[in-house]
Amino acid sequence: MTGLGRPFRHLWAASGLSNLADGVLLVGVPLLAVSLTRSPVLVSLVSAATTLPWLLLALHAGAIADRHDRRRIMILAGWSRVAVLAATAAAAWYGVLTLPVLVAAVLLAGAAEVFADTSAQSALPMAVPGDRLEAANGRLVATQTLGNHFLGAPLAGLLVGVASTAVFGTAALLYVGAALLLLGMRGRFRPETAPAQALRADIADGMRYLWGHRALRGLAAYSGVLNLAYGAYFAVFVLWVVGGGSRVGLTPGQYGFLAATLAAGAVAGSVFAGRLTRLAGENGALVGVTLLNGLLLLVPLLVPSPLAVFPAAAGIGAANAVTNVVSVSMRQRLIPDGLLGRVNATCRLIGMGAMPLGAAAGGLVAALAGLPAVFWAACALSLLGAALVPRGEIASKP
Repeated sequence: MTGLGRPFRHLWAASGLSNLADGVLLVGVPLLAVSLTRSPVLVSLVSAATTLPWLLLALHAGAIADRHDRRRIMILAGWSRVAVLAATAAAAWYGVLTLPVLVAAVLLAGAAEVFADTSAQSALPMAVPGDRLEAANGRLVATQTLGNHFLGAPLAGLLVGVASTAVFGTAALLYVGAALLLLGMRGRFRPETAPAQALRADIADGMRYLWGHRALRGLAAYSGVLNLAYGAYFAVFVLWVVGGGSRVGLTPGQYGFLAATLAAGAVAGSVFAGRLTRLAGENGALVGVTLLNGLLLLVPLLVPSPLAVFPAAAGIGAANAVTNVVSVSMRQRLIPDGLLGRVNATCRLIGMGAMPLGAAAGGLVAALAGLPAVFWAACALSLLGAALVPRGEIASKP
């Protein structure tokens, strides 16, 4: 059906269920946090805890992915998330779900996600031919955004209205299905030559390779700046748009549909990313959509109306999907197979690690200077990111 082989189909299906679970948590956890506190600092703390494990564990996850079976790592990480979320659902059922418990749950689930996602990105080039990477990544990004926002977001809005237990229990069941699907992903997903040196030396090799490669270094910096902006922006965005005291005044259910609108744009962006790169080149596509994205981030601030916010969300989603598909495909094409886990993880440390820093900064700036200051800063960072896109023709991996 996909023309990309059975291993990819299993990976794709598992990604669909896993990202649907991610979507339930992505929207459900902030809504639960807002029900516990209206403090920008505390709400941003929950958002920061979601991505903080990338800052702490990404390098180790990459080194381990270059030593062991990447499919097995994904399965073990999936079952770890099931255990954490089942325990959190039990805490909600017994009425002991507090903000510290919520933070601990997203920290542990996020740690498992670091190992799962790092191994998945490193396993993909082993599951599909090199000339199909962009097509495979486009399908995965489309599935990710469908699950995270288009399906998971409205589902989360409904589940929050039912019970906190339902949010975590549903996500746990979806991760069970994803882990079972990965069992059918046949093939070899362990690097041909696992490193024989110490783990710390492996990590250093990955960092040195990234620092010595001009294009990869530029892509990493680009991702870091953009995710710093996204982390700050979306950590407090819910306070701007949800509730009677907000500027936009959406209900939790409407917020779920706003996230679904963002996802609809992201699906369109992932589908047309390949066509856009053929027309404008990889560099031109990244610069163009990044500049557009920076301007769209200001729309909810300048026109705080659902009639303007929903179309802007669709545009932000499309721009974000294009940057993901293009930058990930470029990394997978440029990094040698034996270093893929470590260098990929170093790139993601910079990119994903910037999100909790941005979330923490967003909460602090919002508390000191107000929410509009966060949105202006995020726009400025996004525009700066466009200047960091590598220029000129970029060669393939050696």
